[in-house]
Amino acid sequence: MAIRLDSKVAIVTGAAGGLGRAYALALAEAGAAVVVNDVATPLDSTRPDDSGAGAVVRAIRQRGGRAIAVLESVAETGGVRRLVQEAAATFGRLDILVNNAGIVRSRPIVELSDDDFDAVVAVHLRGTFLCTREAMRVMQAAGRGGRIVNTTSGRAYYGHSAGTANYAAAKGGIISLTAVTAVEGKEHGITCNAISPLARTAMSAAFFKDDADPALDPETIAPLVVFLAADASAAVTGEIFRVARNEISVVRTTIGAPMRCTGGRWTADEIANRLAEIVG
Repeated sequence: MAIRLDSKVAIVTGAAGGLGRAYALALAEAGAAVVVNDVATPLDSTRPDDSGAGAVVRAIRQRGGRAIAVLESVAETGGVRRLVQEAAATFGRLDILVNNAGIVRSRPIVELSDDDFDAVVAVHLRGTFLCTREAMRVMQAAGRGGRIVNTTSGRAYYGHSAGTANYAAAKGGIISLTAVTAVEGKEHGITCNAISPLARTAMSAAFFKDDADPALDPETIAPLVVFLAADASAAVTGEIFRVARNEISVVRTTIGAPMRCTGGRWTADEIANRLAEIVG
């Protein structure tokens, strides 16, 4: 069975390059009309056809697909509304949202400014929320269901590292947001899942500077996005998929075995004495 997205309309945020570009091209190849979203830069703000997003649109059209570029920040309510409205006005519907946009500002916590923290959370977490809210409103009103694919990171759930507090906090929030979106979308036929991709992009170039593994190419992640965007994934919602070096795994939260106190209630002394038993 070939996975097809004919007649579907997708928004991909942060799609001018890297993972977003790979997703946009793959969704278009499967038949979807794609709204390629990214922010404007000083060089392209008045010439969207010449921007990075515009280049992705041209690539899609050259292959016979349908696409437009919308240069708006996902961190701004008005921009997100214009993004979703433009998708509906141009293609008549909205079926798929891929929340991919992101930035990094890595510093130790004691050196992290308010602006550094807020900017990263604004794009990753607030941006995912704003796009999800607008997309769900359109999807619910249309009554055709929909697919939402969010982006988290191993930094949020296992690969903790210094200098990533803002990024990890935002990506952890996206995990929780994904779960709630899945619950609220279920009665409307709207699924929401998250992917945790390991790939070589502009954001991760320094980390992978000595790693030439082709399995880190963004294109290796795109097939999972296409599947999660398709009708074939209708029964899959609220999941987190880690994709790394051609391996897919499901990320789940676990709770350790409960420990009961020896008396009527826990005391600080008993916790200290039994700490090894409690933490396993």
